[in-house]
Amino acid sequence: MSRLFGAHMSVAGGLDRAFPRALAVGATAVQIFTKNANRWSAPPPTASEIVAFRSVWQQSGIGPVMVHDAYLINLAAPDPDNWARSKAAMREELQRCALLGIPYLIAHPGAHIGSGVEIGIERIRAALTEIFADSDPAVRLLLENTAGQGSYLGGEFAQLAQMMEGFGERVGVCFDSCHAHAAGYDLASAEGYEKTMAEFDRDIGFGRLFAFHLNDSQKGCGNRVDRHAHIGEGTIGVDGFARLVRDERFVHLPMILETPKGDDGEEMDRVNLALLRELAGE
Repeated sequence: MSRLFGAHMSVAGGLDRAFPRALAVGATAVQIFTKNANRWSAPPPTASEIVAFRSVWQQSGIGPVMVHDAYLINLAAPDPDNWARSKAAMREELQRCALLGIPYLIAHPGAHIGSGVEIGIERIRAALTEIFADSDPAVRLLLENTAGQGSYLGGEFAQLAQMMEGFGERVGVCFDSCHAHAAGYDLASAEGYEKTMAEFDRDIGFGRLFAFHLNDSQKGCGNRVDRHAHIGEGTIGVDGFARLVRDERFVHLPMILETPKGDDGEEMDRVNLALLRELAGE
């Protein structure tokens, strides 16, 4: 069976257009935005858009589809107005996923902006409690680990575990390789890889891991700078990704590229996906 390797694809021209683009680069999984990622709100997809999306998805043979939330959302925001807008926007993101039949919404946890780590985590938990009270349980929210830059939360696995506690199946994790490495979890060496995964399993548990973002890191381990690089062209390196894609614990999970598209559009997605399949022994 072909591994679930994919990429974040454009939906220019319609949400369903992501599928032919994904097939053109050799993807078997895909991530999209369902709206402009730099806007708070957008009209819900129309009935015809929903039918087209579901139909083309089924015909494509593409496996998992995931959505990344809008960049403006900050569930840890100390400002009451920003927090309220963020909660409303997250509800809308979950609703759009439910309408389209997409089971996973990936989100950056948020930034405390000077209010402190513990207060920031509590605001995230309070926001999730409100949001889950009136959203479709068929859509699972996947919190993405961050590089820990500035006041961004989620750079430590233990912080993600605190955010998730008590929410059961409503919340899981999307593991971003660039972010983990930049946050100080060594993915370049064999020893560092095993230590990183042991810590993840201890703090969160592999049972709550549902997806990967596969991105190399322009900056070194522990630099806390979020700069994605093409597979094998950063400080994680080819050997680091070979260990990850060959890890039998994760072969069933979707692994999505968020690497730079470059001047040649999606050609680098094709190159990166081909390299990942080679490393995985396909």
